[in-house]
Amino acid sequence: MPTIRRFEDLRAWQKARILARDVYEVSGQGAFVRDFTLKNQVRDAAGSAMHNIAEGFDSGYDSEFIRFLRIARRSATEVQSEFYIAIDMSYVDQTTFDRIYNEAEDCKRSINGLIAYLRRSNKT
Repeated sequence: MPTIRRFEDLRAWQKARILARDVYEVSGQGAFVRDFTLKNQVRDAAGSAMHNIAEGFDSGYDSEFIRFLRIARRSATEVQSEFYIAIDMSYVDQTTFDRIYNEAEDCKRSINGLIAYLRRSNKT
């Protein structure tokens, strides 16, 4: 793996950023924008995924970084769960739901890969 010097270089953070951007875009449209509670909650969760990756990167310890990555992964899962409400309330269509859900899943896969890498690097 190439040397990562900044959190912005992490693929997991890049994917979380895309997720956050798209969640903000989708939640800022139509009836979704008027559901302040759900809009704010899902935006907070998407931002949390991105921010916890960055914060953990700067922790200085792999074990602490992994702890932050787990929080980020849970936040991405929270986005997925909240989008069930969005589709149930007809704030989004199935295509949009699927896109956001899959982006969150992709983000979680990247986080899982980073966690696995950090665990392997501690064993050698």
